[in-house]
Amino acid sequence: MKHEDFLEAYLQDRCKIVEEALERYLPGKDNEPRELHAAMHYSVFAGGKRIRPILCLASAEACGGDLAPVMPVACALELIHTYSLIHDDLPSMDNDDFRRGKPTSHKVFGEATAILAGDALLTEAFALLSRAEKIRLAAERRLAVIQEIALAAGAAGMVGGQALDIRTDQQAPDIGALTDMHRRKTGALIMAAVKTGALIAGANDRKLSALAGYANHIGIAFQIADDILNVEGDETLMGKSTGSDAALGKVTCVSLLGLEAAKARLAEEVGAAITCIASFDARALPLRAIARFIMERKS
Repeated sequence: MKHEDFLEAYLQDRCKIVEEALERYLPGKDNEPRELHAAMHYSVFAGGKRIRPILCLASAEACGGDLAPVMPVACALELIHTYSLIHDDLPSMDNDDFRRGKPTSHKVFGEATAILAGDALLTEAFALLSRAEKIRLAAERRLAVIQEIALAAGAAGMVGGQALDIRTDQQAPDIGALTDMHRRKTGALIMAAVKTGALIAGANDRKLSALAGYANHIGIAFQIADDILNVEGDETLMGKSTGSDAALGKVTCVSLLGLEAAKARLAEEVGAAITCIASFDARALPLRAIARFIMERKS
């Protein structure tokens, strides 16, 4: 099977089982207050690629683990990611009208409900992570998973990265500072996805270290790819307008390095990620394929 065919089949299969699990774990959209739950469902099921939960599952598989105990954690990561997108799209942040080809949450439900939907999804994620009957792990390991995700989502990780991103509008960073922002804003949750999958599968320190290196590189690569797509991506495939970074004067890898150098940096990060997991056997094939997908994706 060709690399492209394998990856497409793998992503479709894993996306399907993640979406089925999200339907089970998320409170029904008809729950009261209905508008809040409708807004939560609207964004969660807006057509995402589910890369973070799939990375969590793939990491567990690479370490010889089963999918069942990992699935609630994978879904919690997707709820956190979705909350971050709702808040990022707000007028006070990136002020985006479309996400994945659909009007953003605040355009459909209003800013107040969009903020509350994001708050609810973040809280629901940790409610899910705390449920012993869903996360069938020893308490010590379950706490380690929760801590990993909490640190990645908060001021030390994703939220801190967004704060740094806002600050770059006022002061232009060098490439080192920009990479640090990328590592927090985008990379931290990707790191958490990869590490928690491995933790649940019982990976040893050597494997955890190798996977952390892999995650570090693909986290940076993912944001570089986003920067490149904002310049030359197909708006139809992306479901949102291109050129917004330049129009807003945002500092990106492309604005600092130029388009061709950014593409070279992207290839370097992906190559380094694959090298980090060179010692893994064929069970890590999905992780290698996902790294290449990040470089080749069109949306």
